[in-house]
Amino acid sequence: MGFEAPRRLVRALGEDDDWLGRLPGIAEETVARLGLGVERVLAPGGRSSLIVLVRLADGTPATLKLPRRGPEPERAALERWDGWGSVRVLPVPEAGDALLLERLHPEVSLRSLPEAKALLEAAGVVRRLWVEPGDGHGFESVAQRTERQARALRGLDDPLVTAALDARDELVSNASEDFLLHGSFRQGKVLAGDRAPWLAVGPEPLTGERAYDLARLVRDRAEDLVAASAGASAARRRVGRLADSLDVEPRRLRGWALFRAVESGMRAMAAGRVREAESSLEFASWL
Repeated sequence: MGFEAPRRLVRALGEDDDWLGRLPGIAEETVARLGLGVERVLAPGGRSSLIVLVRLADGTPATLKLPRRGPEPERAALERWDGWGSVRVLPVPEAGDALLLERLHPEVSLRSLPEAKALLEAAGVVRRLWVEPGDGHGFESVAQRTERQARALRGLDDPLVTAALDARDELVSNASEDFLLHGSFRQGKVLAGDRAPWLAVGPEPLTGERAYDLARLVRDRAEDLVAASAGASAARRRVGRLADSLDVEPRRLRGWALFRAVESGMRAMAAGRVREAESSLEFASWL
């Protein structure tokens, strides 16, 4: 069968991306090498990987993930969690640059639930992921990742950017936690499963404080908050509720939420995703 990249992936990477041109061949070689039966390419899928629903030689359903960048950090995090709160990596030899994962229900994420229920379930999942990263781990830290992001913001003459950078610098200077974090945790990254009701997928793992890991979750469904007359107060209440439910200092969660919303908004604006950018930046202005 053909392995045409979904439109979301093409839009995210650009039609001239070299990896996209090689992707059908990569997918065909991987499927043949691992002896997989192909059901279908998952659409809309992700923005940095091709997701294919497959079956192993014995008929077991699985998910094949072909990421644009090397899968080592994601594989290492998933193996560290070993299915505790997250999707499980299947023990298939010679997977190479592919990830072969247990099959979840990709069309059913926490976004299918009412907001209050979704946040409650999300809190239960992310709490399981916060473990010690292990001796000799190779994960980058919150300080390292956000310094790279901050460099792209410095020099922009915008009060919101200045506030976000100041918040980031203050938070990094007195951080005291070092947990393994999902890195991109939000409702859409938690899917329905069979061995557990909800399991996290698609980590961009790093190490640091738990408040950082909640800063993307707290911005979920920001477009709904922007459209509401009481969006600002609802956003601040959400920060407080999440911080209380997971024993995180509200001030630190608010600071990371500000930085991550501004960084995401500016990056989206530069990429021409104006609606997404405006939503993130308005959310940031409420904090």
